[in-house]
Amino acid sequence: MKKSGTYKSLAILIVGLILLNVLAANFFTRLDLTQDKRYTLSSAAKNIIEDVEEPVIIDVFLQGNFPPEFRRLRNETRQLLEEFRAYNSNIKVNFINPLAEGDDANAIAQEFLQMGMTPARVSVQESGKTSEEIVFPWAIANYGDKTVKIPLLKNTLGATDEDRVTNSVQQLEYAFANGLDKLIYPKEKRIAVMRGNGELPDANIADFLQTLQEYYYIAPFTLDSAAQNPQKTLQNLNEFDLILEAKPTEPYTENEKFVLDQFTMNGGKSICLVESVAMETDSLLNQSGTAYALPRDLNLGDLFFSYGIRINPVLINDLYSAPIILASGSGNNTRFNPYPWFYSPLSSSPNDHPIINNIEAVKFEYANQIDTLANDVEKTILLSSSPRTKVEGTPLQISLEMVSQKPQLSTYTDGEQPLAVLLEGEFTSAYKNRLKPFEIENSMEESTATKMLVISDGDVIKNDLQRGAPLELGFERYTGTTYGNKEFLLNAVNYMLDDNGLIEIRTKEISIPFLDPVRTAEEREKWQVANLVIPLLILAIFAFLFNFFRRRKYIKRA
Repeated sequence: MKKSGTYKSLAILIVGLILLNVLAANFFTRLDLTQDKRYTLSSAAKNIIEDVEEPVIIDVFLQGNFPPEFRRLRNETRQLLEEFRAYNSNIKVNFINPLAEGDDANAIAQEFLQMGMTPARVSVQESGKTSEEIVFPWAIANYGDKTVKIPLLKNTLGATDEDRVTNSVQQLEYAFANGLDKLIYPKEKRIAVMRGNGELPDANIADFLQTLQEYYYIAPFTLDSAAQNPQKTLQNLNEFDLILEAKPTEPYTENEKFVLDQFTMNGGKSICLVESVAMETDSLLNQSGTAYALPRDLNLGDLFFSYGIRINPVLINDLYSAPIILASGSGNNTRFNPYPWFYSPLSSSPNDHPIINNIEAVKFEYANQIDTLANDVEKTILLSSSPRTKVEGTPLQISLEMVSQKPQLSTYTDGEQPLAVLLEGEFTSAYKNRLKPFEIENSMEESTATKMLVISDGDVIKNDLQRGAPLELGFERYTGTTYGNKEFLLNAVNYMLDDNGLIEIRTKEISIPFLDPVRTAEEREKWQVANLVIPLLILAIFAFLFNFFRRRKYIKRA
């Protein structure tokens, strides 16, 4: 009878274990007990991970001896990728130490540079001594015959290593999800790069276009044919999802403007980098060192007015600005020195919109003020000047002598001025209740829901050239500074065309606690002694109590 009960219990145990395994195999859940839910993947990231049907090999170059901040970045990267693997076993991860074989660090760094992956040099403070280490904060993901590079470290002007790591951890999920998105999904959306109205040359927007090609189909488009066959021009333009207008300098005809208007009415999206003032730094490089900033009329005023904005023909003079680089000397003795230049404002971000969340300051040159007007279109000011701004009317004489003059602080009282405004909603045609330049079938006076980004400086998208080759957008070769222009524009395009909701991951905020390095150095010996003595003391107390109660137990029995 007793043996029968044992068999019964054993059978129940076996059946229970089988049921538990079946449930575990079919029902999957993970608990995230962190306050900021840093290990809870967004729905957009999960959807991308679930679509990985073949092995993806991710090589992460964050293995080795690092400063504490970068060990935290490595650990957070490892834990995030473990979450990825938990949702899809096709994701394989390798952590690699590029310096494991004892090779020359500078030679390895040069190899990474040639592959387009810039190493990071970080200062290490330990026991009161400071040294410099090279870190390779990159990952490479391979999927079939496709490869993408994934940056893991975000640089921020003036940020400490702790701040850089905190910003980087906040963007880890977006960085890897974005990399997988480029690997596994074919390109679908089409972008028209506008030509024919004096836009920036191809060489000056080459870096950004090359980056866009990883996501979208890109083709040049001219409105010249609008003079002879505007209906066909509009039909061809409507085949694109977004138009990119990079600093036009020639006025638009009414036919061209109506084509743009009807493209918007049909739900087409636009990024317009346009200026109402003509001024270039190159114009100052003459014997007098002076030039005039003059109003520029592109014949777009009524178009933008009907959509709810106005770009004013004024210049933004901002104390928070990027320097101008001027040469001194000649021949081999030539030096390039930075000087304050208040017509190159560095943007501030008045909100945490996904486009601008956690990006570096965007550099403008001779930017104009944007007014927002009351209508039903939702307007979001993405970038603005600093509170220490002065608005200057045009015509205006500008001289290089300003670099040696102290600014009159009492005149910088105009406050923050909008420099980039996002418009979202249903737009009203600029030709509503007006005579149309030409007749088309199904002319629309109210748009379907769409988006438009207006930036009051075309140079935001302009990359410099070195020996005829384009440099990275936002990179200043003489100071080594990289501004946030490229990331800002790429985020804007992704926001407008992203069907996967991937850009929303950028709003995720993660708080990373760090040890105070000064206090750690001062109290190092105290905590070392405490870590050695306290465990031994606890062990001694436990041994004493164990012997005490054991002796007492056996004395009572005796």
